[in-house]
Amino acid sequence: MAGHMPMRHISREELYTDIESRVRYLHSFLDFGSDDIEALIYASKYVKILIPAVVNIVYKKLLQYDITARAFTTRSTSFEGPLDTTPTENSPQMLHRKAFLRAYLNKLCSDPSRLEYWKYCNKVGLMHVGLGREHPLHVEYIHLGATMALIQEVMTEAILSHPRLSMTRKIAIVKALGKVIWIQNDFMAKWHVRDGDEFQQKAAGEGGRDHPAVEPEGYLDGKKVLEDDDSEDSPAARKSGLPRPTSGSSPGGVCPFSGMSRDIQDPVASVPNEDRTNPVVKVEGDVSATATKA
Repeated sequence: MAGHMPMRHISREELYTDIESRVRYLHSFLDFGSDDIEALIYASKYVKILIPAVVNIVYKKLLQYDITARAFTTRSTSFEGPLDTTPTENSPQMLHRKAFLRAYLNKLCSDPSRLEYWKYCNKVGLMHVGLGREHPLHVEYIHLGATMALIQEVMTEAILSHPRLSMTRKIAIVKALGKVIWIQNDFMAKWHVRDGDEFQQKAAGEGGRDHPAVEPEGYLDGKKVLEDDDSEDSPAARKSGLPRPTSGSSPGGVCPFSGMSRDIQDPVASVPNEDRTNPVVKVEGDVSATATKA
């Protein structure tokens, strides 16, 4: 039959016991390939200058609700007891969390063709269920999913509002970022749902799910994978020219980055037109085989 594709076998057990198999399946299902990697590499210079403002928007939102704000004082969104203090955007724990989110979003702008990239996405998921940290952190999935959706919305609006990117570029970047964010969302959900528990228990023995080693934030398998982040008031952050919300939120329908057409220097203004349209992409690493579309 013309156009018929053979059905591929996916091992259910490997999805729950082998990160690389899970990543390959998600890449295949979402058609995450070389076009997406090229779009992310190209977009990194634009996304990075958005990050300080994105972080401010996210944490301003998290402090609007007591159930999400309590995670910054009790280390758990399920805790219902009285709170000793009410965190503000300038509280020490909030400044620490902002620095981590900036470093994490910068990590998302790195090379998604390498397995380490996705292993760290998995670690971000396990860190929010009380694992892999000296001081356990528990955040229920509903809040994690909503936060990822907020990050995607803010970045999508900023990219689509960019005054110099072509619509073709905008579409490619938004699609690629969406796939990365939803794969990260899967790695969040993976540690909350009980699907595949029988395989987890088999792999970990009678003790149930495997318990990863405790490491400092920003480390994976003993290696530092998050770079030290400049503060939002650093020269690099100030150069972006992006607005930093100070109170409330943007009026409905108004892009929080609407002023960037006046302030952002086009980082590819000096690149020849033909290079802007067809940049050369070099893809390599542990999962590079997944970066080529069938």
